[in-house]
Amino acid sequence: MSVLFGELLIPGWNEELIGLEAVTGDGVSLPCHNADAELFFSEDEEMIAAAKSLCSACPMKAACLEGALSRKEPCGVWGGELFSEGEVIERKRKAGRPRLIDEEVVAA
Repeated sequence: MSVLFGELLIPGWNEELIGLEAVTGDGVSLPCHNADAELFFSEDEEMIAAAKSLCSACPMKAACLEGALSRKEPCGVWGGELFSEGEVIERKRKAGRPRLIDEEVVAA
């Protein structure tokens, strides 16, 4: 059994937090509820892209993203965006040493 970060928060700790119950949908079948949860927390770029594509047609996409931002979710795809340490990022950095030469400098 896995526990989501948002479920660990103590009720009333921060009234501005938007809990998971606010974005689960009232009887609505959401793509994330019908897919493998590992898809939304994968390290693989293709799986992350698949998770984001599932979010694209979700009726709760905006509420999910707003909630994840308010809770500062530490990782995963939420509302069609990839999170790391509570912030939206473009893509995950691969393991290993960072490049010594900036890609933008090389392209110029």
